[in-house]
Amino acid sequence: MNREISDKDKKDWENFINSKEKLPNKDFKKSNKLINKTKIIDLHGFTLEEANRAVEKFIYKSFQEKISKLIIVTGKGLHSGNEKNPYISKDLSILKYSVPEFISKNNKLMKLIYDIQDAKIEDGGSGAFYIFLKKIKNK
Repeated sequence: MNREISDKDKKDWENFINSKEKLPNKDFKKSNKLINKTKIIDLHGFTLEEANRAVEKFIYKSFQEKISKLIIVTGKGLHSGNEKNPYISKDLSILKYSVPEFISKNNKLMKLIYDIQDAKIEDGGSGAFYIFLKKIKNK
């Protein structure tokens, strides 16, 4: 191994020391990856009307806060009293079905939404769903 520093290396080093150029700090890496921000709303105990109002406000507020993923917990409808009322369809007022339908029929909300998907088991499974919000475009 040659321990001599060449004249070219000496000159390059001197030029670097005297220049204003900065080396990037490789220990501090700025990630360009999108950090997914997630918020959750649990609608257990809400009436259908309360749930729809709450979800609508939740989506608008989350969009303004640049949240990318929402988890909407509706429950599975197991404790709903609908099966006791013969004049109401068993599935009609269960939040599990009614809230996603309310969202999909609301054109203003759908303009903010990129996708709606069933939740994974760890996030509530069949008693929850995801909403992925669009990104705010900078003008």
